[in-house]
Amino acid sequence: MPVEFLGIAATSDGSETTPRSGAAFDKEYTIRLARAHEDHGWDRILFAYGSGSPEPGTAAAYIAAHTSRLQILLAHRPNVSYPTFAAREFATLDQISDGRLTVHFITGGNDHEQQREGDFLTKDQRYSRTREYIEIVQRVWTSREPFDHQGEHYRFNDFVSDVFPVQQPRPDVSFGGSSAEAYAAGGAVADIYALWGEPLAETAKQIEAVRAAATAAGRTTAPRIQVAFRPIIAPTEELAWEKAHRTVAAIKTRRESGVWARRSNGNAPQNAGSQRLIAIADQGERYDRALWTPTAAATGGAGNSNALVGTPETVAQALLDYYDLGVDILSARGYDLLGDAIDFGRYVIPLVREEVAKRDAEKARAAVGSGVR
Repeated sequence: MPVEFLGIAATSDGSETTPRSGAAFDKEYTIRLARAHEDHGWDRILFAYGSGSPEPGTAAAYIAAHTSRLQILLAHRPNVSYPTFAAREFATLDQISDGRLTVHFITGGNDHEQQREGDFLTKDQRYSRTREYIEIVQRVWTSREPFDHQGEHYRFNDFVSDVFPVQQPRPDVSFGGSSAEAYAAGGAVADIYALWGEPLAETAKQIEAVRAAATAAGRTTAPRIQVAFRPIIAPTEELAWEKAHRTVAAIKTRRESGVWARRSNGNAPQNAGSQRLIAIADQGERYDRALWTPTAAATGGAGNSNALVGTPETVAQALLDYYDLGVDILSARGYDLLGDAIDFGRYVIPLVREEVAKRDAEKARAAVGSGVR
């Protein structure tokens, strides 16, 4: 199966290591970063969501109008709009992008962050709401006749949309999380299940949990698996590790300056994914071929934060280890968003694609040789 690469969209040049140089929404930089991904072999970019940040749907529409091939993964929190409205927004964006949209639904793993935008549900209630929300959105995308809905969180009558996605029967839905509740919800309704990069053994267990949840929900096909990393590459191993240690030092300096105080509210993470990253970092710094945890430890397990460190060849082989587990969407984001997107696209993506093509060809030959059709 072909491998796909997911990068990051951003409306400014700031990162965990560097303060942004301009406004929160820098139109020129937004386009430059997106086009760097499109020009260097990436398949799609993620528009992340955060309270107070530029609205990602509008930014995604702006990018869609200035690119031709790059696919869009739009993060969306169900608490910020009614599902019938969101479904029309997504369908309109799929029209603008000529069918390049996937929607990533975020349940929300931090009570304080959710409450900033008026969401006071408990974690269990949020998962229930997200599942219902996704089911409504999917029905709006595909129903040409009016329908009623009466559920735990939403109720409406006689709704039908007048705008539908380009993609038929509908765009894909992405979902993430590392708790039992997340596996159950995502396993039931997601086309893509997103995980943060963990050691191979732990990732294999998570994939098994997602597939088991899909089976329990009565599905015959499980979600595709996506795994995210922070690559730190250089021409030699020595230079890569020097760069990695400089990166962690910069992260710690930024954090000590108080830059993340409001983001985290000064508390330990509530979501299972961040808790897992911290626990893994506590158990050791290096895992498998190239996984390095101090970047996650330095951020307090904030989001996608485990690194893959080494030469392009080493990082490519590490990504292939995850591909062999059943991961076919590889998410990567550097700390110099623009420069790292270009370097990763030039030096890592071609190596992975070439090896995946070889492996797929070998499997096809083996299948023919064994009489399997």
